[in-house]
Amino acid sequence: MTILRVAGLSAGYGEIDIIRDMNLTVGDREIVTIAGTNGAGKSTLVKAIMGLTPRCAGTLAFDGHDLLRRAPEDRIALGISYVPQVANVFAPLTVTENLQVVENVRDKKARMREMFELFPALAERRRAAAGSLSGGERQQLAFARALMPSPKMMLLDEPTAALSPALVRQVFELIVSLPAHGVAALVVEQRARQSLEISDRGYILDSGRIVLDGAARELLGNDQMAKHYLGRA
Repeated sequence: MTILRVAGLSAGYGEIDIIRDMNLTVGDREIVTIAGTNGAGKSTLVKAIMGLTPRCAGTLAFDGHDLLRRAPEDRIALGISYVPQVANVFAPLTVTENLQVVENVRDKKARMREMFELFPALAERRRAAAGSLSGGERQQLAFARALMPSPKMMLLDEPTAALSPALVRQVFELIVSLPAHGVAALVVEQRARQSLEISDRGYILDSGRIVLDGAARELLGNDQMAKHYLGRA
């Protein structure tokens, strides 16, 4: 079942369209990677889906709801969570406080217990300021915050940026686990090859447009595409 449907989507800042005529879908509990060149519009795409671009036109529907005129908080209430590349936790607040401030949670105490069971490293540091966490722990907290409202889909913008290879593996393991929790994932990644290896499907962007899409296995097996777009592993 398709939960996100994007058709003819254009978005940008001022008078400039960063992305143009985008068409893509995400299925229920599906992992989809968005890859492409630097400046191709990958982050702008997820921001447009989240309602964070000042200008957006086209068709944007989630779980049967028209998103185009809805505020970001309304999109969260419908079941979309967003983990930005930077500023994805409140550094001065403790781990517990970062989870407590999340809205749209039915039983916050019970949900926090679930997050600490899912992320035992966070349970051990629940009283620590988020700013004191390691890079991997901070990403775990960002994921836990995004999972608190029991979303149907997570938008992940460069979740492995600036992490060591060991921590990169941990983040990809977290992404792989999302469908088991009933969550689909739309992942923007510079480590496109690794991301496609854990994905069901992928879309390749170049200069604000989708130039190729298909099953992740097919994209990985396309030598010409790999040479130009997959980059580092």
